[in-house]
Amino acid sequence: MDKNEILKKAQEENKGIDIADLDAQKKGAYIGYFVGIIGIILVDIINGITFKYVNHGPNMIIALMCFSAFLVKYVKLKKKHELFVALCYLSISIMFLVFWILQFARLW
Repeated sequence: MDKNEILKKAQEENKGIDIADLDAQKKGAYIGYFVGIIGIILVDIINGITFKYVNHGPNMIIALMCFSAFLVKYVKLKKKHELFVALCYLSISIMFLVFWILQFARLW
């Protein structure tokens, strides 16, 4: 295959796909996760100081979002590191789920 054939084949494969748009979406998702995690941490700290109470439900949701993102990466890339990180986020999600359920017992 010569250079022109490779170029033509690559253009046909990427037809209708804007690589820059996909890259921007990916970067936006990472920034969104980061901002969400920082926001939840700040809200938890403020609630803990002010009300002596932290709702673990949002923490569980953020951890589940991260778990699902890394699980999808593992399924697509088959990298064991991604599976390890996904399992860590799953265990954190379960921990927050337990804390969240235990909060209901304190309310009764």
